[in-house]
Order: sequence, then C-alpha cells, then structure tokens
Amino acid sequence: MEKTLARIALFAALIAVLGLLPKLTLASGIPITAQSMGIMLAGTILGARNGALSVLLFLFLVALGLPLLAGGRGGMGVFAGPTLGYLIGFPLGAFVIGLVADRFAKPKTFLPALTGAVVGGIGVVTVCGIIGMAVMMKVSLLTATGYAMPFIPGDILKAVIAAAITAALYKARPGFANA
Repeated sequence: MEKTLARIALFAALIAVLGLLPKLTLASGIPITAQSMGIMLAGTILGARNGALSVLLFLFLVALGLPLLAGGRGGMGVFAGPTLGYLIGFPLGAFVIGLVADRFAKPKTFLPALTGAVVGGIGVVTVCGIIGMAVMMKVSLLTATGYAMPFIPGDILKAVIAAAITAALYKARPGFANA
C-alpha cells in the first residue's frame, strides 16, 4: 500500500516536473509541453487505476493553486480556459492507457505500451481537448480539430519515448509491477 501511494505521488511529481521544460505556445493558446508524456508514463507504468490517480493528484494540486502546469500556471482559473478539455482528458487518458497496455502483455513491452499511449494518450486526450476547445473558445468542432492537429506529431514522438522507457523499465526490473 505504501509503495503504491509513493508511486502515485512520484508520478504526480514527474508530470509536474515535465511541465517545467520550456514550452511552445501555438496560436490557439494551447502550449506544447512534455507533460503529456508524463500522463503516458503514468498509464503505461502504473496501470489504469494508479495512473489515473496520479494524474488526479496532480490536477488537485493544480486546483489548489500550485503553479505546476506549463508556464507556471495553476489555480481554478486554468479550468476555465481553452485547456479544460485536455485537463479532463488527462486522467481519462491515463486510465485508458493503462487498460490497453495491461490487456496486451505483462510484463509490458514496447508495442503494448505504445498502443496504450497512442489510444489513450493521444486519442482520448485529444478528443477531450478538441471538445473542450470548441466549448471554451466557442468555435466549431472542425475549427478546434484544426487547432489540435499540430500537436499530433509531437504526441506520437512522446508516445514512442514513453513506450521505450516503459519497456526498458520492465526489462530491467521484471518484478516492478509486483514490487
């Protein structure tokens, strides 16, 4: 139990740290950051439940006002902007990532981790992000989709990196999931 809680907290911290890396903000106001790779890693390494819990802990800290999002943003105001859909999609995405990756293989290897990261980390998070942008920016779904498309190549790269890290971890520490 204590190891599980420590891992959840560790991945919440990892997501926060990945937001400290320099960001690039697109015309839509949505920043490109490495935080989404943290979401992918939480799902692939911790699994569905604990991955989602780590992301929820991270979002709780953001809601409390800690400046953990890219660019040092935090507080309840971030939940009223164009990134709302992405923030909602983060825990859902981590959950789906873990479900998909766990269904394919134990211990996790590159392909199952990549599949989970793509389906949950790109598919689920992007769909939520598009819907959130459409609602918050008062634009059509087609326009919001256009805003989201520039993120896809970078997200694919992040999914590949997350899958490689996951596979390497499980190869180096085969009992990691049961530790």
